[in-house]
Amino acid sequence: MRVIIDKLLIANRGEIARRIIRTCRSLAVSPVVVFSDADATAPFVCEADDGLRLPGNTAADTYLRGELIIAAALELGAHAVHPGYGFLSENAAFAQAVLDAGLIWVGPPPAAIAAMGSKIEAKKLVRAHGVPVAPDNTVETLDEIGLPALVKASAGGGGRGMRIVRDASELAEAIASAEREALSSFGDGTVFVERYIEGARHVEVQVFADTHGNAVALGERDCTIQRRHQKVVEEAPSPAVHPALRERMFAAAVAAAKAVGYEGAGTVEFMLDRSGNFSFLEMNTRLQVEHPVTEMVTGLDLVALQLRVAQGEPLPDALLEGVACSGHAIEVRLCTEDPYRGYLPSSGTFTEVAFPAIDGLRIDSAIESGSTVSPFYDSMVAKVIAHGATRADAARTLKVALQRATITGPVTNRALLIDLMDRLITIDDEVDTGWLDRQALGDAPQPSALQIAAAALATVRAASDARFPIGWRNNPSQPHTQAIGDHTVAYRFDRAGQLSYLTIDGEQLVVDARLIDSLQRIHVKVEDDIAYAAGGLFALPVPPRFTMPDDAGRAGSTVAPMPGKVVQLLVAVGDTVAAGQALLTLEAMKMEHQVVSPTAGVVAEVFVQPGQQLDGGQPLVKVDPA
Repeated sequence: MRVIIDKLLIANRGEIARRIIRTCRSLAVSPVVVFSDADATAPFVCEADDGLRLPGNTAADTYLRGELIIAAALELGAHAVHPGYGFLSENAAFAQAVLDAGLIWVGPPPAAIAAMGSKIEAKKLVRAHGVPVAPDNTVETLDEIGLPALVKASAGGGGRGMRIVRDASELAEAIASAEREALSSFGDGTVFVERYIEGARHVEVQVFADTHGNAVALGERDCTIQRRHQKVVEEAPSPAVHPALRERMFAAAVAAAKAVGYEGAGTVEFMLDRSGNFSFLEMNTRLQVEHPVTEMVTGLDLVALQLRVAQGEPLPDALLEGVACSGHAIEVRLCTEDPYRGYLPSSGTFTEVAFPAIDGLRIDSAIESGSTVSPFYDSMVAKVIAHGATRADAARTLKVALQRATITGPVTNRALLIDLMDRLITIDDEVDTGWLDRQALGDAPQPSALQIAAAALATVRAASDARFPIGWRNNPSQPHTQAIGDHTVAYRFDRAGQLSYLTIDGEQLVVDARLIDSLQRIHVKVEDDIAYAAGGLFALPVPPRFTMPDDAGRAGSTVAPMPGKVVQLLVAVGDTVAAGQALLTLEAMKMEHQVVSPTAGVVAEVFVQPGQQLDGGQPLVKVDPA
């Protein structure tokens, strides 16, 4: 029976909410949203036709409250609910509650979600339908699995609640940590153990099914480049899949979908070893984060297809006859985290966000200029997607787009993404799902000497009196100096306001017309004691002129590297600790992070307690050096 969706409630946030809104506009569907207090002014809220507040900030208080979301849908007059990805998108009870409320669920039947939502049961089911599956067992034993093993959340996805175990003695702590993370992210702490396949690639197949018994594979994606089991780079098609292998993987994926009476968009994920053998990993019963690369090579709008299937329409005959893919597409996830400091998450306000206009470039973003990123949700703030005739073309477009973009505010992983696009074509022989975690990233890329000089001079100009040339003295006896980042720039201007002397960290540069022209071409933006160069790719702190006395209790203490919540205290006052020993565990942006002791010594004070919400820079544990 065909129904019509005139108004759609989007039970999600950020970039996926904005992406669904775009399709709603193209189909003349009215998009409405729910939002937390932290998201009250977010772009997706402003772009929707209407919205209702969910009181609170954390996901547990807002986007995981199914009863509040359904009540909001009814109050706003929505006909259907689209869950996006994450949060309640793979919660069978929520899907059933939506249907019971008389609303249309834009997703597979609750029974299919339940069957595939438990990865333990899903593996049993698809194995019975001839789909290859890796050895697995319950969390109580490693028997019949062997090492290395992977502890994995039974619900959810996105790399949450996953730990690799290489020694049996690590199993108990891996399970406990994975359970905590899974409970926080998905509301379900159930985990299981499966064999970890070393050296494997992660390849997934996009499937689509309608309510008329049709199911089809719409291409594969390669998501091998990951960090801590979270995807960083996604491609379509996979460079590791040849036509015969593709045919076998497509058949297995469709068989998995039909095994549960699937409807709508879904993704069947496989691990592919070096010999070309693949095994079922899981099925995500929702739209994937990386769906844009499939859209770019097929020309399809997967969200539009979801809505048409939800309205009872059959899949178009052209899809059932097979989809032709054109060119190559690559997506990277722009996240507020610092890869060169252990992927520490960051939060704050983006003062400027702008991407260049380039053919083949698509930006799915949660942020725009002025957007604030809170510590309560995932660190991904945008997806940058490029399509080209070849893989090299797509990688080049992505690299240029990231280099030319202006992104000023919280630290992001942009520099790492640029480096990955530079190396993408050359690492195929060595890359696997653990490749990025094995890389010694070293120090973050550094600005050039001219960028440092331009940042220092822009800082001086921003603080100068406009009536006089910057740094001018009536009787100059020595050059001015300006600290910028870890550097010191010395400079002098003549009476005409022309730069006449310049050194960087003691190294003098020849000041001539060419140098001055080069400096003037470098755009620097100074905000809140930070000088941003190269469109924000480099953020150079401007030290304060006067240092305030140390806060009471802060001297000798570790401090919170970002806003977050204390999950575990691992030491007490009087404990002797070694340098690098974990002191406590913080949770930020749905991931756990350990704070370690900077020195060997004795714990003198503990300033926090489990469950406490922290601000960045807040004192944690004071260690008196041995």
